[in-house]
Amino acid sequence: MPRLNDPPNGRRAPLNRDRVLDAGIALADTEGIGAVTMRRLGRTLGVEGMALYNHVDNKEDLLDGMLDRVANEIELPDNDADWRDHTRRRAISAHTAFLRHPWSASLWTASITLGPARMRYLDSALRTLREAGFPPDLLDRAFHTIENHITGHALQALDFPLDHGEMQEMGEGYLRSFPAERYPDVAAHIRHHLNHQDKSDGFEFGLDLILDGLERMRTAT
Repeated sequence: MPRLNDPPNGRRAPLNRDRVLDAGIALADTEGIGAVTMRRLGRTLGVEGMALYNHVDNKEDLLDGMLDRVANEIELPDNDADWRDHTRRRAISAHTAFLRHPWSASLWTASITLGPARMRYLDSALRTLREAGFPPDLLDRAFHTIENHITGHALQALDFPLDHGEMQEMGEGYLRSFPAERYPDVAAHIRHHLNHQDKSDGFEFGLDLILDGLERMRTAT
């Protein structure tokens, strides 16, 4: 039986770091980050788990390498772009990458090891704000506020336990079961969701609010 990442002709490609990282990402994308163990990844690649240590130092190095591959998928616009456009495009691209790889947002917030792609990402983000004229204190706050919105919104979207149909059913059940007259605004909020199907997830709405506010603060300084 062909294994993950085996070529079409049935010949197994030589094992290298790129193949190990690609296989780890594919396994995490389909089965979750908890499925990524050296033994399981070795079976996926058709080798003993110990063979992977020729290409990654340990499990931490494997996860850091996988995360850096995700960082490499994020668009970093040209430096001559307007700071707001640059930041918006980067943020949307990062958010999309986190949703494409559901395990990556939580790992991004937990990992302190920075590979080359993450370093390029961070340097580009910080340089864009600096060249736009943000003074140091405001630059620091602006950077962290934007990054927290990117990862925080992704984590919320990925962890929300209900799909649209389940949310409809739950909302209708809530309206029947809890004292709406005591909590009228909660009831109105639920009814709004039941009656208005907003296709967006609100990420870009919140991002634009942040960028608008930062632009006002930037020009004020």
